[in-house]
Amino acid sequence: MKCIRHAVLIALLATVPVPAMAQVTVGVITAGTGPGASLGIPYKNMFAALPSTLGGEPVNYIVLDDATDSAAAARLARKLVTEDKVDLIIGSGNVPTAAAISYVALETRTPQIALSPLSGEPAKNPWVYSVSLPTTLQLGAIADDIVARGAKRVGYIGFSDGWGDQVYGALMEHARKSGYEVVTNERYARLDTSVTSQALKVIAARPDVVVLGGSGTPGALPHTTLVERGYKGQIYHTAAVVNPDFLRIGGKAVEGALVAAGPVVVAEQLPDDNPVRRAGLEFTKAYEPKYGQGSRNSFSAYSWDAYLIADRAVTAARQKTKPGTAEFRQALRDALEDTKELAGAQGVYTMTPTDHAGSDKRAVVLLRIKDGAWVLNK
Repeated sequence: MKCIRHAVLIALLATVPVPAMAQVTVGVITAGTGPGASLGIPYKNMFAALPSTLGGEPVNYIVLDDATDSAAAARLARKLVTEDKVDLIIGSGNVPTAAAISYVALETRTPQIALSPLSGEPAKNPWVYSVSLPTTLQLGAIADDIVARGAKRVGYIGFSDGWGDQVYGALMEHARKSGYEVVTNERYARLDTSVTSQALKVIAARPDVVVLGGSGTPGALPHTTLVERGYKGQIYHTAAVVNPDFLRIGGKAVEGALVAAGPVVVAEQLPDDNPVRRAGLEFTKAYEPKYGQGSRNSFSAYSWDAYLIADRAVTAARQKTKPGTAEFRQALRDALEDTKELAGAQGVYTMTPTDHAGSDKRAVVLLRIKDGAWVLNK
């Protein structure tokens, strides 16, 4: 009799509908090749170390290489939307390629989390968010140091593209507030192998300090050239150079450089009560078992933060509708905008209808290169 009751119970349970798990599809675009590969590969690596679920649902990450080419990035983004029916795009890791993707995101109403700092206005494109440290915050930390050391004349060399423009624009914005003069605006292409003429023009302008607006390994070229040509002043970089390859390429020439960056590479040096310290150490525990001790880097950490933000947003969106639909993409966009005080490895994020970067001064520290390593500047 007891066995019969068990059989009846099992039969009844079999008739009770069980909510099906719906897979979330995420397209990831980074530069696995080309001049941005030293950034793009670390961005990409994080996705192989992430959990198999996102917001409680199974997740499929489709990872593609844009070869640091804006046209390719836009083409891949369109393929992800039309053919793969992605719910979310993450990427890319360079400003020009991320910007190219943003136009597709707007047109197709697909949420995008950029891994590089985009300066667009949410009112014009409400579908794009960014986890990367805003350029104005980076240059604010640099401007504070320039003022503290009493420098009045600032030289600039940067990429001849959207990233170089962003850094120069932020440098000029803070110049108006801080009272220093920017005396040069020299540019070079990401694939250039020499910047001698630009360096000589900067040195001839006799700046007290120099700010560089490059990224990855190409970001080392103007620094090493300035040092080779005898420049002795302080040289600054943005967070776009914080990876091991930059240290390897720059060698002794970049010793003493100051870099405005996210805090993850010095997480242990932050105060115990800093929420970014704990999140940075959690990222390290997720990343280094797969890629080796000491392999953590700023760029993989931004991918980790994109995952944390997306995880929370998917959890909220799946309460309203299922992945794979236009309604889910809209709900996901809305949930991304509702991100509040989320502590990541590179900052604490709060999104609003007028701010889709969401970082504040907790997301930036000033690093110094000392003995071939990143240390917190004190």
